Parts: sequence; structure tokens; C-alpha cells
Amino acid sequence: METILFTQQGTKKGTVSLPENLFSTPWKESVVHQVAVGMHANARVAIAHTKDRSEVRGGGKKPWQQKGLGRARHGSIRSPIWRGGGIAHGPRNTKIYTHTISKSLKAKALAMVLAKKAHDNHLVCSESLSWDTPKTKNASVFLTAIRKEIHAPRAKVLIVLPEINTAVRKSFSNIPGIEITTASLLNVKNALQGSRWVVVSPEKSFAVLEKRIVA
Repeated sequence: METILFTQQGTKKGTVSLPENLFSTPWKESVVHQVAVGMHANARVAIAHTKDRSEVRGGGKKPWQQKGLGRARHGSIRSPIWRGGGIAHGPRNTKIYTHTISKSLKAKALAMVLAKKAHDNHLVCSESLSWDTPKTKNASVFLTAIRKEIHAPRAKVLIVLPEINTAVRKSFSNIPGIEITTASLLNVKNALQGSRWVVVSPEKSFAVLEKRIVA
């Protein structure tokens, strides 16, 4: 399997062969779904919290005597059936949403996503971006040329770098629809989000991905 190789200026340089061990895993939706849902759950923070009757202020005194008035018996005005009382069975910030995802399952799902992107022609390669200073113009020229070549002028793009490059990251920071990550941090969640095109540098990124997926 081959894909287009672009230069730092976004011009088409030729094609590059994609490694079989990275881009040949058959797609299995249940596996990718399990990992994606688990990652979203692990990123979830339990914020919603309601007070039960023991946490609501007041209600220490019995509202009226137990017998003799003809009223229903009550022990506290902070009972859940009273207005201003505690909430029964409401959301609590002590709830745990985390899912356990094995390392091998995450690697397998990532391999499936990469293979699917390559099969759908939503994955291209580029030379390593190594600008000396942050400049949005460089990033804009690069993206405009690539989007024109792939016939997707408004495509959202995920750029996978071999390692962190501050100048490159800042160059793309003002351009909407673009996310920068590294080969060591690439995952199912950011690769699938928004039906993105993936732009990866084959020189060093493939080696990092092989250590994560194949090993």
C-alpha cells in the first residue's frame, strides 16, 4: 500500500510505501468502539453532585409532634419529599467512571484505525516539519497545498510529529481544525475525532509506532 509524500511546502514529492505491520490490521468495530468509549470514560470528571438529606442545612428539629394533630408523621423538613429537602438518588461526585483498557487492546485498536485511514485514503505522509521559528504563514501554505491536492479544502487535519517541536506547534496554533500530536501520543481518540485526515512523517514516526503496536 502506498500514499502521497509531501514536502514541507506542501508540494507533492512522490509516494511512500506504508509498512504492512502497521497498516494491514483488519477493521473490527467492536474493538475500536470499546477502546474509544473507555478513553472517553477515563477522561470524564464527576462534577455533578447533589446533597442528600444528611448534607442539607437545617432540619434538626421535628416539624410537629408524632400524634394528635391529624397530620402525616414527619421527622425532618429536609426529607426528600419536602421542598428544599435532600435529593434522593441524585448524581454524586464520588461515582467512578473509569474503564480498564489493556495496553495490547489499545495498540490493536490504534493499528485498526491507522489501517482504516490508509484504506480510505485519509492518511498521507510528509517530510519532517522543522521550522526554526513559529510562523503561521508556513503552516498555512503547507495546509493549503495539501488540502488542494487531496481535494478537501476544509478538511480537519491531525499532524503526527516524530517528537515535540515548539515552533511547528505554535505555527499551527492559530489555524482552526488542526491538531498537533506526536507518534508516542497518537491514540484512537484523537485519530478518529472529527473524521480527520492524518498527516504523518514516515522517517521517524513509523519507527515509534512500530514499537508501540508491533512489539
